[in-house]
Amino acid sequence: MNKMGKRKASAVAEAWDEPKGLNKGLWFIPLGGAGEIGMNMNLFGCDGRWLMVDCGVTFGDDTAPGIDVVMPDPSFIEERRDSLDALVITHAHEDHLGAVAYLWPRLKCPVYATPFAAEFLKAKLAETGLTDDVPITILPLGGRTQIGPFDLEFVTLTHSIPEPNAVVIRTPHGALFHTGDWKFDPDPVIGEVSDYKKLEELGHQDILALIGDSTNVFTEGEAGSERDVRDTLTKIFATYTGRIAVGCFASNVARLDSIAAAAEANGRHVALVGQSLWRIVETARRTGYMSRERKFFEADEAAYLPRDKVVYICTGSQGEGRAALMRIAFNQHPDIGLEKGDVVVFSSRVIPGNEQAVHKVQNQLIRMGVELVTWRDEYIHVSGHPAREELKRMYGFIRPRIAVPVHGELMHMHAHAKLADECQIPQAVLVENGQALKFEDGRAEVRGSVWSGRLTWLEGEVRAMNDPIIKERKKLLYEGAVVVSVTLDDEGLADEPQVTVLGTGDPTENQDRDWDWIISNAIGKLPKKARRDDAVIEDAVKSAVRKAFAMAGRKPLVKVHISGV
Repeated sequence: MNKMGKRKASAVAEAWDEPKGLNKGLWFIPLGGAGEIGMNMNLFGCDGRWLMVDCGVTFGDDTAPGIDVVMPDPSFIEERRDSLDALVITHAHEDHLGAVAYLWPRLKCPVYATPFAAEFLKAKLAETGLTDDVPITILPLGGRTQIGPFDLEFVTLTHSIPEPNAVVIRTPHGALFHTGDWKFDPDPVIGEVSDYKKLEELGHQDILALIGDSTNVFTEGEAGSERDVRDTLTKIFATYTGRIAVGCFASNVARLDSIAAAAEANGRHVALVGQSLWRIVETARRTGYMSRERKFFEADEAAYLPRDKVVYICTGSQGEGRAALMRIAFNQHPDIGLEKGDVVVFSSRVIPGNEQAVHKVQNQLIRMGVELVTWRDEYIHVSGHPAREELKRMYGFIRPRIAVPVHGELMHMHAHAKLADECQIPQAVLVENGQALKFEDGRAEVRGSVWSGRLTWLEGEVRAMNDPIIKERKKLLYEGAVVVSVTLDDEGLADEPQVTVLGTGDPTENQDRDWDWIISNAIGKLPKKARRDDAVIEDAVKSAVRKAFAMAGRKPLVKVHISGV
């Protein structure tokens, strides 16, 4: 496909004014994750060579029915993939590596990651048949390597998953510090504490720019420690005699271990309910972050345990329609039923945008007589992202000349830029997806923009978000559909047309003109020769049907089937 063809195939793309001189100097171009939370994809350019940091997904919502994952459109770098030296994964969250299994065939570059992320990625690649295709280089924690003109070094931080890494990218034009997702947890339960010594060293190395996480910039203080959550869960579990179900993020290995430890302390057994939980546990076992002696049951096995001896760890803390908690709440799970005297602990906060779905689950659980415990009631969740005091502390360590907020909506990034100014950082620059930031003479400036957009994985292949299938689904969801069957002979209509209206009102009801008149009139206006052309007749019938609905303010999907006698 040529350059313009690729661009026309991509959806929701911003207008672009491609900057000059991309083959010279130092550049930063986010294709995802800047102006939004999730779907991270970052490009770093040095004298015409490119390094990608992270390749993630976000998840579909009600505006795109049947769409589970959404990912950045990499067309800009795909056109330059001969200059793409590597893809570097900061950590194993889906919004940072979830798109690799879908987009790597377009990139065809080496992948670098620490052991946990590499092991998790291998499981994802198996789902799309790429297990043996993707070259993965495993770097140790704190590892350093040269990739083209990029001197790359991992710096160990803490987050809500093992092995989160900041990335130092040293180039002939200056050094950049990309934080990835992080916080400062003094007692992370699983994994290493942040490498404070390395952070202090970096502060003496003239870091040109810090590209940083903005997620929790509105939260005062610090994110808090996982150790305190474990202690609270242990205390809470001791107060209940019925079944306990806990909803949490599947990727939070420390939280899974904390729940299991709290259950063990209270004489309960733990069942994992959801395949993503089993996948992350197996990854943690293979990489040494969870003992194989930690026993977990399947849901059907745990069904035979007494009510006071079981804890279910469930997917669906964000109200996902296919996840365990939704199915349990609506009595659709084959092995788990909750009742009065049982409790569901939501050991997570609600991601913005998921409120309605989460409330749907919680309200239904309350109807069942189930008690709820959320982070508002007890200290059962800590964020994996830095609050304001941690951000200030990081700027105190690194002392960059430029702050570039990412990993947040525009309001988060704007607040982050103001905080950087309070921390006496000489320059703070806002960039959104597709904007090209040039570093030059100790300053940074947006010099234009490149193509950016969104793709999805549908029916076994990557498709643009404006794919006809997706557009038809949206029209069906919001406007309904009309199916028209007409039988023709040499003169035109041979029989009364059959019209089926789905999901919307019929505009001909209680009207003088019915569908027979509307469609006969449309065909009758055609020249005699045109009435022998099925394509012309189909267009005429569609136009007449759409016009009838337009008068009622509707735009349904219209399908016309033509047969002859």
